[in-house]
Amino acid sequence: MTDPGPGRIEVEVPASLDGMRVDRVVALVADLPRSTVGDLVAGGKVRLDGMPVTVRSRPVVAGQELSVDLPDTSTADRPSPDPSVSFTVVHADDAVIVVDKPAGLVVHPGHGNRTGTLVNGLVARFPDLASWTPPTYEGRVPADALDRPGIVHRLDRDTSGLLVVARTLDAYRSLTAQLADRRMERRYLALVRGSLESDRGIVDAPIGRSATSPTKMAVVSGGRPSRTQYEVVRRFGDGKGPTLVQLSLETGRTHQIRVHLSAIGHPVVGDPVYGRGGGADGAPRVCLHAASLAFDHPTTGQRVRWESPMADDLARFIGELESAEDGRDALDGLADSD
Repeated sequence: MTDPGPGRIEVEVPASLDGMRVDRVVALVADLPRSTVGDLVAGGKVRLDGMPVTVRSRPVVAGQELSVDLPDTSTADRPSPDPSVSFTVVHADDAVIVVDKPAGLVVHPGHGNRTGTLVNGLVARFPDLASWTPPTYEGRVPADALDRPGIVHRLDRDTSGLLVVARTLDAYRSLTAQLADRRMERRYLALVRGSLESDRGIVDAPIGRSATSPTKMAVVSGGRPSRTQYEVVRRFGDGKGPTLVQLSLETGRTHQIRVHLSAIGHPVVGDPVYGRGGGADGAPRVCLHAASLAFDHPTTGQRVRWESPMADDLARFIGELESAEDGRDALDGLADSD
């Protein structure tokens, strides 16, 4: 790859990417989200052998010269502070912030969703994040990095629980490295449909974009390696109803827990995307909670850990299941159903 300036990259398509869609190739070499790449293609800013690409699904050929005019981040709008965003700060020091995120809150701004996110609330409480310097890639700032000041990992909108935010670039590099080499521990609680056969196990299945629905993830043969450990916490309905499980992530793919549990026939209760029947389980939301977080503190090197009790709405729902042990209707509706 060559870098003729801060606003453009040029690369010869390697043999390993031969035949891949041009938008995927650009996303890989330029570290850009696919939505941003689509805008670049539409604007004539992606070229193969000097000719503008007009169709984002066009396959590339090994040896072609790919050039991309990068989006200008120098004047990009940073997230605006919003003190009305509600969330709990579990811990804060000069290097890190640990947050207990409520369900229904999006983590960071994106296309068409610029306000009311966790990041907007964080910038209001911690003004230093407004001028946070993101890491560079090939001497430049990725297009959407300013929307994610300090964000090390994310939780889905309807997932509650713990996540860590870096306040400095050194802290960010330390935490992302720990995430990559699995020193960061993340444990979740989930209520799933049906009764798992084993009390513990590992789902080891690659995850990638669904071939039938591009907005969804799926277990696919060419996907990225993904591993999720699970352990049964409680079985309801004498083993014929839903199951409460604890999960540990060995990798961090998009929607990993929800995809893996659905793939083994036990989707998360209340999941409208990967569940059965559109997730119509009577649950208040996706029954998934990030319950535990541990890492080596970037400044002290000391191992630190935080726990988050089950969110109130999920605790109430599970309490209702406990009350339904004698009456079968609520439990029968969450049993296995192939």
